[in-house]
Amino acid sequence: MAAEAGPDVHVALLRGVNVGGKRRLPMEELAALFEASGAREVRTLIQSGNVVFRAAASRVPAVAETVARELERRLGSPVPVVVRSGREIRAVPRANPFLRAGADPRTLHVAFLAGLPPRPRREALDPARSPPDEVAVVGREAFLRLPNGVARTRFTNAYLDATLGTVSTLRNWATVLALVERVAEASGR
Repeated sequence: MAAEAGPDVHVALLRGVNVGGKRRLPMEELAALFEASGAREVRTLIQSGNVVFRAAASRVPAVAETVARELERRLGSPVPVVVRSGREIRAVPRANPFLRAGADPRTLHVAFLAGLPPRPRREALDPARSPPDEVAVVGREAFLRLPNGVARTRFTNAYLDATLGTVSTLRNWATVLALVERVAEASGR
């Protein structure tokens, strides 16, 4: 059994930073923003806005809000910041119904949701929207199996946001697993 992530380890997932050559932000600057907002031991992962950091759970909402406000000021448009505790990130692989069903991990993605969508919103997702793609919402994660790739799916952030009534930010499976590993390292396990 895997050891639990430290209670003060968290992951911030930013949407739309350094994607497609837009809203460019060096990761060193992003790390500095988190540190200035009260986060400690800040580490970034790849260039698309994944940040592992330490902070007391009570401070995390203020850190995320401060970073989002500063990013909007610097980049000229809102940048959603979705946060998960280390424990929540480490639970994602076990919760993925497509992985449990034997899907090719290269086809898997996770849309991390800012809020928990109510049942009527989850039921409004159209399973026939983008065949052969599949989506399953488990808690605050929308798991996607995209055999034809993320560029061809109609399960976009805009669709998920509008249908589920919350903000989403998408990560491929390899990035999710790398975040799980970073959280384990930050937790000293």
